[in-house]
Amino acid sequence: MVYGVITFIFLAIFLAFYITDQRRIINGFLFNMFFCSFLVFSYYLAFIAEIGFFKLFVIIPLLIFFFILTFGLFALCIGLFLNARILIKREGRRLSNCLTLISGICLILFFLFSMIDPARFLSPNFQPMFAGSSLIVVYFFFHLTNFLTAYFLYQFNRPKRNQDFIIVLGSGLINDTVPPLLASRINKAIDFYWKQAAIAPPPKMIFSGGQGPDENLSEAEAMQIYALKKGVPQKHTLKEDRSVNTYQNMLFSKQLMDSITDCKYNSIFTTNNFHLFRASLYAKRAGLKSQGIGSKTAFYYWPNAMIREYIAIIVMNRKRHSIVVGTILGFSILLTAFQFFID
Repeated sequence: MVYGVITFIFLAIFLAFYITDQRRIINGFLFNMFFCSFLVFSYYLAFIAEIGFFKLFVIIPLLIFFFILTFGLFALCIGLFLNARILIKREGRRLSNCLTLISGICLILFFLFSMIDPARFLSPNFQPMFAGSSLIVVYFFFHLTNFLTAYFLYQFNRPKRNQDFIIVLGSGLINDTVPPLLASRINKAIDFYWKQAAIAPPPKMIFSGGQGPDENLSEAEAMQIYALKKGVPQKHTLKEDRSVNTYQNMLFSKQLMDSITDCKYNSIFTTNNFHLFRASLYAKRAGLKSQGIGSKTAFYYWPNAMIREYIAIIVMNRKRHSIVVGTILGFSILLTAFQFFID
């Protein structure tokens, strides 16, 4: 029963990290380790101990894995191009709306690169460079997997209805009015506000967002106007109108809350579900214990938004990734130079 003990250990470690703080990518890694060990344990119970019930836990993931290896990347390419077509048609031709298109093109280039195998046309001395490049791809693949798992787990976050503040994160105005994407964030906050008001003192809503160069009023003011029209009492609303990005949303909102309380309060934030996990990381950086609740996003918008979120996550931890990539490239170059030297 060694497999069972290992599975239990991974589960215990994951739960310890997750319960302590849900706002960590390592939670995704630990859950993936637990899930993989659970599959191995299920395989043992199903085919060695001959417990038929556990065959479902093994056969279904194996079939999914076989499908991904056989058709998954090809299907992903088609899906990315179809999504890009729908998104550009509905949201316009902007670079930020072309990420699924760019990703699909990169996957095709990767397929062609793998099929051509340029390494065979070069000296064997260059093999370390190609091996290093492959290792970098593997590194980011596993990092992406951990990020997606951590993101998925965070969606189950359900803050208690004992909050003192709700921070509503801005996302830009259109013609000085609240667009649907931002409205969904405010509506999510309003929904939580009324549910808490039914059983406890209602929280104050902090509308966080500055004024853009092409806007005649701040996002905070526009959001406050929207909420007042929805019936939220003005005495329960606050404006934070200096921030220009998510980190400042959190930092300046914290400063506002600290200034009107004794720094002992409960708070949450609302944003769209695709932005939820990254926003939680910024809240942590700003010194907030706030957890988040996410509003739903149109399905066609989600893939492009998730690619943008992952790129932003990479940028947030660019020093760490630069060290890893630089180390791999450094060793690859040294090994390549050594190969030429010994020849």
